[in-house]
Amino acid sequence: MAWEDSEELRELLDRLKAISYVKPDELPNIDLYMDQVTTFMDFHLEASKRYSEDKLLTKTMINNYTKNELLPPPNKKKYSKDHMYLLILIYYLKGVLSITDIQAVLKPFNEMFFGGAGEVPFERVYEEIFSVQKAQSDVAAKDVARKWKAVQGIYTDVKDEEQQAFLRKLSLICLLSFDVYMKKQLIEQIIDKEFAPREAQPAEKGKEEKAEKSKKKEEKKEEKKEEKKEEKKVEKKAEKKSEGKKKA
Repeated sequence: MAWEDSEELRELLDRLKAISYVKPDELPNIDLYMDQVTTFMDFHLEASKRYSEDKLLTKTMINNYTKNELLPPPNKKKYSKDHMYLLILIYYLKGVLSITDIQAVLKPFNEMFFGGAGEVPFERVYEEIFSVQKAQSDVAAKDVARKWKAVQGIYTDVKDEEQQAFLRKLSLICLLSFDVYMKKQLIEQIIDKEFAPREAQPAEKGKEEKAEKSKKKEEKKEEKKEEKKEEKKVEKKAEKKSEGKKKA
């Protein structure tokens, strides 16, 4: 079988094509309560889930974003379109960057543009960022295909097919990871230069790292609590339905 005819490669490329963003016209024209926000995000970003049971956005996450100044507080418990645009940006950024780095980028952005404060409306910023999404998806797909082809030409001397396949997949993972690593280094360099120019001392860096780890642990704990609460609600509903059926 030719490398370009591989079913595994097609699956990978199909996965890339399935990744999309929430278009501005898909956002409701009314402000939303917390539950409505999480429901909306869960539905519109479903294709980005790794596992079907994953929670893309929880109440705890939103509250933590507000505490960490990534997201301005809601107005009378309601979230505007600008809030929604920010939450989508945070969702994508947190897959690569730390909360501290996201904060460094979004805090000045919010101060300048949130709620119509700047010359450019939030919606245009959002549209401009994602306008090249389709083209970038095509570029990414071609790059993955090239890397796939490259690893098919190594370990040709390995006779054991299972071992050969394993080594090639490991090499592909490493190639893709190194690509992400290099780009992450560039992103962090831009942030350090343009958004957070103050260079921390070694002792301060250690404190920041500990604080970041502590934040992440707390966020995970809160997320798990939130998930357990949701699970209990579902269980209670199921029990009530079961009891109703028995009575009937």
